[in-house]
Amino acid sequence: MKPERRMPVLHSLRRMFICPPCAGQSNVPVPLEKDRAVLYWMDTGELENEITFFNYYQTMSHQRQKKVDSYVLLRDKRLSLGAGILVDKGLSAWGLSKREAVVSYRENGKPYLPRFPHIHFNLSHSGNKALAVFAGVETGCDIEPLQKADLDLAKRFFTRKEYDFIVGQQGSTRQDEAFTRLWTLKESFLKAVGTGLMLSLDAFEITISSEGKIVLCRKNDEARALCPGEFEFREYRLGEYCAAVCFWKESGRTESRTPSGCRWK
Repeated sequence: MKPERRMPVLHSLRRMFICPPCAGQSNVPVPLEKDRAVLYWMDTGELENEITFFNYYQTMSHQRQKKVDSYVLLRDKRLSLGAGILVDKGLSAWGLSKREAVVSYRENGKPYLPRFPHIHFNLSHSGNKALAVFAGVETGCDIEPLQKADLDLAKRFFTRKEYDFIVGQQGSTRQDEAFTRLWTLKESFLKAVGTGLMLSLDAFEITISSEGKIVLCRKNDEARALCPGEFEFREYRLGEYCAAVCFWKESGRTESRTPSGCRWK
């Protein structure tokens, strides 16, 4: 019997159990069930080592290998491989192997598991960080490095209240953080609902209270029709990165089939 290959340790890979909607508590380690979710992240800089990269690349599905190969820049190859590593970790937590859980993609590019419709997941990567969330409800996630607040973009595409929240922060550093937080929260919402470009950024509003409570407001009939039910958000600060997760309690939801064009990772 051939001995199992010893894989290089990924020291930056982290896992956190979290509670999606109505579970009653947050960030408490619990068994992975329908009412729980798990978040994974890692620093893809560890894959700069050629041996580490090759060893993990060899364990990937043919589908993921093709995706890694499709990128030209080494940085992007590492990000794609990192996302694949996190998918495999998430699948194993549900007791699934790569062969059992074939990943398919909807018309808008959002990944899903056709044989396991009760398991929802989403991916994001940026800079040198990869992020994945697995849950028993529809979910979306986004991660971005702390970036300079683009006030012109915020004024043009965000709601007035969101713009005022950013410019109302004292100092450029706090404005940068407010802008990045809102960006990741709005992206996580769009990725959870899978509407792609059908829903504009100002069709819904994210409010962050001084205590950190996050409230979603649908601003028009289109948003209310496309995104029924309740939503709950989580935010994380991972070093110089902001990350957000959105959970959709799918009351009255019908499956969204939208045109391509949204930036799924």
